[in-house]
Amino acid sequence: MRKPPFKRHEPPRRSAAADELKVSGQRAVAALFAYNRTAIRRLFFDREMAAVARPMCDWLARQRRSYRLVPDDELQRIAGTLHHGGIVAAIAPPKLRQPSPRDIAAWSEARAPLVILDGVGNPHNFGAILRTAAFLGVAKIVLSERPEQAMPSEAAYRVAEGGMESLELFRPAALAAFCRGLTAQFRLIGTGPRGVPLSRLKPDPRPPALVLGNEETGLSPAVAQACDALVAIPGTGRVESLNVSVAAGVLMYELFVRPRDGQRS
Repeated sequence: MRKPPFKRHEPPRRSAAADELKVSGQRAVAALFAYNRTAIRRLFFDREMAAVARPMCDWLARQRRSYRLVPDDELQRIAGTLHHGGIVAAIAPPKLRQPSPRDIAAWSEARAPLVILDGVGNPHNFGAILRTAAFLGVAKIVLSERPEQAMPSEAAYRVAEGGMESLELFRPAALAAFCRGLTAQFRLIGTGPRGVPLSRLKPDPRPPALVLGNEETGLSPAVAQACDALVAIPGTGRVESLNVSVAAGVLMYELFVRPRDGQRS
């Protein structure tokens, strides 16, 4: 079968949708194509990414969706950033749903690692947390309804480096109420400056859920009150605290990976 040309493939033209996200970078676009290719509406790439883009172009052509090889200045304009990595996919934004009681029961039965974000607002921190979560085997992320909560965005996709596609994101109507209902099946471990080191927590038969707060204000009072324990990472005192994405990585490893490896009781 003849390979489609790279110069241009344009089905009947459509105006750029205002509800599109641009996913940039080889890893992010490759993960998108591997796990959620039906979300791709259009694809743009430079000459250096032509070989990487070819199987995507084959599929897009069969779906009558457009792809184009474009010069770097146009790719920058499309991506909205210099850091586009030579390839950009325009996608429909993901739709987040509320977790159901059946979801929660299944997570608990599987003892699935669970991370809850209560107002993490910086999209780069959000993307970094998602990348680390995917790397460490966390598959479920619950997001706050707080207006400052970062959501899937172009910056978050770029920083997550493909991690977004291996995660399920949920957003309950009221996070504090969700957390209160979750404690019957999960041990909620929140973070805060007055928390204790993780090593001081007593064993608990429930699987842990890690709750991380906003970069400036931390956990909302109602969510903090719903947590079974608050922890902090002890340091030297030379700086006040860790970036939330770094703290998330340390705590996810301690809670979800070391116990699986038998290194913690």
